[in-house]
Amino acid sequence: MADSSFVSSTRSIPEVSAVPRHIAVIMDGNGRWARKRLMPRVAGHARGVEAVRGVIRACMERGVSYLTLFAFSSENWRRPADEVSFLMQLFMRSLQKEVERLHKNGIRFRVIGDLSRFDAKLVDMIRSAEALTAGNTGLTLSVAANYGGRWDIMQAVNRMMVRHPERRGDFTEDELAAELAMNYGPEPDLFIRTGGEKRISNFLLWQLAYAELYFTDTLWPDFDAKALDEAIASYRQRERRFGRTSEQLQQTSAGASPAKPGEHA
Repeated sequence: MADSSFVSSTRSIPEVSAVPRHIAVIMDGNGRWARKRLMPRVAGHARGVEAVRGVIRACMERGVSYLTLFAFSSENWRRPADEVSFLMQLFMRSLQKEVERLHKNGIRFRVIGDLSRFDAKLVDMIRSAEALTAGNTGLTLSVAANYGGRWDIMQAVNRMMVRHPERRGDFTEDELAAELAMNYGPEPDLFIRTGGEKRISNFLLWQLAYAELYFTDTLWPDFDAKALDEAIASYRQRERRFGRTSEQLQQTSAGASPAKPGEHA
């Protein structure tokens, strides 16, 4: 069920604060981190799980409400079979090990993506973790697994048409957004990609329309609380106009309380 308080940034102006409400991350560079140390690629993925723990903790401490991590794209099936198998096993082990800790810390856990290609045991584990943490009100941690932005839009269109078979068109943005895989959360304020690449790579294509984009050369296993603070500091320097002019922002902020240096209201 979509939350009506989460407005589309192309239709309404969302609230802006010094700390991003929602951060979305492409965790890139695990394999290169391992190669630099003459280790197999899978060692980088294992080390990347430790970085996830640190970033979750840092987001909670800084007041971030939503963290969405791109763990496995619909295109990642093209990787070597042994690496894909390891990633699936790593996902299962991480769920077994971490879900109780997430629950104790009040974290709500969700997975977005097409789970039809996953092993039934893994799907059961995902659904159980989601059910266990459904009532938690702290950080919402979403993991995108077998996810693609184009898939998300198409499945939303198909669901919308099935829901309204009597209609032949004239659907609205709000109606489509309500069917997206992440209809339970606001659009990301800040998008981070580690590892030096400067692409969105089919991640949250609809939802990133007005996100601030931040790219860093830091490889994901090395991305820590300090690196997160650097990304948030960059975000605070951005002027979030949402189609307006700088002059309009100045007029709006003139009637508000003074902003902190680098903070745009």
